[in-house]
Amino acid sequence: MRRYLLPLALIAVFATMAIFPGLIAPFTPTERFTTYQAPDKVHIFGTDDMGRDILSLVIYATRLSLFIGFASGAVAIVIGTVIGLVAGWRTDILDDLLMGATDIVLILPKIPLVIILAAYLSPGPWLLILVLGLLSWESVARVVRSKVMQVRSADFVLAARCLGFSDTYIIFREILPVVFPVVVPKFVLVTASAMISEASLSFLGLSDPTVISWGVMISDAFNHGGFIRKMWYWWMPPALCIILGVLAITSLAFLHERGAREVVQL
Repeated sequence: MRRYLLPLALIAVFATMAIFPGLIAPFTPTERFTTYQAPDKVHIFGTDDMGRDILSLVIYATRLSLFIGFASGAVAIVIGTVIGLVAGWRTDILDDLLMGATDIVLILPKIPLVIILAAYLSPGPWLLILVLGLLSWESVARVVRSKVMQVRSADFVLAARCLGFSDTYIIFREILPVVFPVVVPKFVLVTASAMISEASLSFLGLSDPTVISWGVMISDAFNHGGFIRKMWYWWMPPALCIILGVLAITSLAFLHERGAREVVQL
């Protein structure tokens, strides 16, 4: 369990920042001070071009950044799991159609497609969540389908069939619990990928500038003199939060898979 402590501790810190920003942040995002102020005892990370405390912005930005990541992961997991369950259970033309759709999503250039959609649609967190979720389920579907094909001939499945249970009952009550352990790491990885995508799109100016996220903060620093003025304390804190958040989340996925392999070997 010790190997889980560091990533879990980091996730706990970010979760606390996201849930209780008002209790942790020294100031609110609406308070204004001297612009472009260097770090001091009052403003640990200085202030931005609008005179806002950067440390407070980093804390308040945590909620949206994590929400977009986990919500996108949830959308992708639901779609991918359902498609994988149905495709793995059915071996007829429906399986071919679902896997064909999966292959199409797999080869789509995700970031360019999201950029095009964001350019023509009104940018916002919900649009980003929907688009990232709809473009990230293909790997989940493949893994779930493979697992379903392994267990569809298992004794407990055959027993459920003999008892006359419907396909829907067998898929969601008998097979889904067996598939769930392979879904968890995929959810974690999709969440981390969505966080990176959100930061990338925000940096390109394709997100809602009225909201606060780590990606928006880096974009503001780039567009309003933070890089030219060498104000590393403006863009580095949100960048480090993205890096540490992604590393913590992906570490949990890798540690989970490693633990599962060790259990199988035993």
